[in-house]
Amino acid sequence: MIDHDRLFKELLMTFFIEFVQLFLPELAAYLDKRSLVFLDKEIFTDVTSGERHEVDVVARARFRGQQLCFLVHVENQAQKQADFNRRMFSYFARLHEKYRLPVYPIALFSHGSSVQEPDSYKVVFPDRDVLRFRFRVIQLKRLRWRAFLRQPNPVASALMAKMGFKPQERVQVKIECLRLLARSKLSRARERLISGFIDTYLRLNKKEALQFNQKVATLSNSSERTRIMELTTSWKEEGRQEGRREGRQEGRQEGGEQIILRLLRRRWGTLPPALERKVRVLSLKQLESLAESILDFSSPAEVEAWLDRQ
Repeated sequence: MIDHDRLFKELLMTFFIEFVQLFLPELAAYLDKRSLVFLDKEIFTDVTSGERHEVDVVARARFRGQQLCFLVHVENQAQKQADFNRRMFSYFARLHEKYRLPVYPIALFSHGSSVQEPDSYKVVFPDRDVLRFRFRVIQLKRLRWRAFLRQPNPVASALMAKMGFKPQERVQVKIECLRLLARSKLSRARERLISGFIDTYLRLNKKEALQFNQKVATLSNSSERTRIMELTTSWKEEGRQEGRREGRQEGRQEGGEQIILRLLRRRWGTLPPALERKVRVLSLKQLESLAESILDFSSPAEVEAWLDRQ
């Protein structure tokens, strides 16, 4: 099973400087890239809900030509969230409090909505503005992929797969992503990361795959054509391996669902259909957590309340 959050984080950390240069040239102008240090992951607990949140990427850097340091915080948001701007401020405040350094906050929205996301969090009274916190927003779905076709930047070749394009452009976008990648002259490891990113977020159906192969075969640049075919061949092999792994994972998950449901029925007999549906959509990790807590519940209602918090 693909961990999309991990894939995005790995991309950001591996290509951090290219990401900044592509989307934030003003920041790149004064960031001393030789001073860059990634900090250990930060986990904050929301005091109001008790939820734990892991900050995606935090790097410490110096201003160019100075000894003064600052933090760059990049938070990838893959789903729409009503109070995300408040969470960004919470991260900012806690990072600033812990490190006593200026923080440059960046929100990378990778979800599929093109509705504009807010870039600020405010606390305002009739007689005074108490707080106006602003952060940089990069909303991929609002960016036009064609604007990045000539960017000699490996991050562009990856993130074009998440930008705004018409359904009939999917095949062409995938080809252009790979053409950019073929020209980038990256190490095999970095190339495989971006190649996997493109294939994960721009999967083609059978009809589109046929069109893709036909168009690649007509590319005039023979070296690009060869590199693209090499990459797609590696996808097929990795896809077979991933399929075998997911099959084993799904087998364990399905078995875990049945065990949990049998235990619940043994305690309380017939279960509400809604409860059964919620159990069946749990991840393997959530099923393991439920198994550890099952003896703590005194009724099916308590189990449902636990499931609703997941």
